[in-house]
Amino acid sequence: MLLTIFVLCLIPLTRYYQIDQPLIRRFRSARKVDPLALHAAGEFVENNLGTEFNSDGSVTLRMIAQQYLFVPHCVAIPTAVPVHLRITSADVVHSLAIEGTDYVVKIVPGAISQVTLEFPKPGIYKTVCREFCGAGHYDMRSEFRVLPKSAFPRMGSSDRGYCAAQ
Repeated sequence: MLLTIFVLCLIPLTRYYQIDQPLIRRFRSARKVDPLALHAAGEFVENNLGTEFNSDGSVTLRMIAQQYLFVPHCVAIPTAVPVHLRITSADVVHSLAIEGTDYVVKIVPGAISQVTLEFPKPGIYKTVCREFCGAGHYDMRSEFRVLPKSAFPRMGSSDRGYCAAQ
């Protein structure tokens, strides 16, 4: 009887952290986007995705999560530089986990998730979706290619750091 009561008390807590909290953040946040118009206008149009150098020396990385891929699929990032990841979802809730690090970002449609990352050493960091998003979820992967600052190509303000350009 006590075990049943304990389990019934835990169910609302699970619901709160998985459903209510992301929704509350979405509706309170000033960082809102229309998931149906991401590619049409605004910050997340296709030619604005990828790595962009900021005037303070940091990097902004814009991505979109959608069933069953991350766009862009592969990005280049310099080492030991703050990377401001701005990511949103075009369809359902996703979770971007970067293997070899403690970084995990929850991505909710209609909201922009923002986190600052820093990679101290070069390498290829694989990313996976840790939130079940449908039948192709197992294949939702991408990679961050972290290059030494000296080897990182200096890009103009209109260039983006895709791996294909390397």
